Amino acid sequence: MSAKTPGKGRRPYEKRRRAEQEQATRERITAAAVELHGTVGPAATTVSEVAKLAGVQRATVYRHFPDADDLFEACSSHWADAHPPPDMAPLAEIEDPRTRLAAALAGLYAYYRENETMLSNVFRDMPRLPGLAAATARRRAGFEALEQLLGHGWEGGDPELRAAAISLALDYRAWELLVRERGLDDAGAAALMVAAATCAGR
Repeated sequence: MSAKTPGKGRRPYEKRRRAEQEQATRERITAAAVELHGTVGPAATTVSEVAKLAGVQRATVYRHFPDADDLFEACSSHWADAHPPPDMAPLAEIEDPRTRLAAALAGLYAYYRENETMLSNVFRDMPRLPGLAAATARRRAGFEALEQLLGHGWEGGDPELRAAAISLALDYRAWELLVRERGLDDAGAAALMVAAATCAGR
């Protein structure tokens, strides 16, 4: 029987251990960036502050995220996993389109209120950060199926105008305008947007 080469059996373990440590460091950096995005905002978040909060060197941040867009995408995925939007699948069982839209907005507006600080920071800073805008647009693409569901079953009016009204109703910035600037509560904002969709094109 041949003798084992000294240390040979440890190499896979050490390699796996290093990979786990690297993944943990990457996740710590991502979490630090997300926390800063939710406090000072993406535009004011610096690599130095991310490194400090994550307990690593600046070079370590750049090693894991050489490009700011990579960090924005990682942050977007991390935050979305921790704050999933409300489940809209049950809406398909609601036949009346007005009731269906009202139910969708009730869930969505509650979600917006719960996550208002982060969402406000992101939308405020998007014009200054193309990478952030791209990452957000990819997440927003998931609304297309919801818009189609909410646009089904209406009678009369202009379908294109109604689709535009529904798209506007789902937009965070519409909620922010109606609630924070115009002083409506969530229910009032939802009722107004349902009325707008109902009257679209008439």
